[in-house]
Amino acid sequence: MKFNWGTGIVLAFIGFISFIMYFIITMNVDNKYDHDLVSEDYYADELQYQNDINKLENANTLETNLSYEKTAEGLVIHFPETVNYKDITGKLFLYRPSNKQLDFETAISLSNPYLLIPDKRLVDGRWNIKVDWQYKGKSYLFKESINY
Repeated sequence: MKFNWGTGIVLAFIGFISFIMYFIITMNVDNKYDHDLVSEDYYADELQYQNDINKLENANTLETNLSYEKTAEGLVIHFPETVNYKDITGKLFLYRPSNKQLDFETAISLSNPYLLIPDKRLVDGRWNIKVDWQYKGKSYLFKESINY
């Protein structure tokens, strides 16, 4: 068989088509490439985005904002010392970008000036934390990406 430019073009097409077919089959079959939407109801979330901006601006007016630290017991979220922690209400949402099954939401009910998320609930890796809290009728928001 003689190898000429026509044979080269045919082999290049076969190689390209083989690569594309391998890529398509791998992306459809392998579960590690299966990614869900961040939010099932993303349109309604987008409409509420201005409220989040207002809450973030309220949080920026505080003398000290929320802080967090990793301890042996888990993740500790400290609320500002200038507010009475007994009057704080709201929700905490932890979102795991790589696994939707690990996401969870909990109501904020404080008996201490901090909130403890037990270590057994958190897997090592990246988490997006969102604390939507209210104090005396004013809403605040704390958002951050953390590596646990």
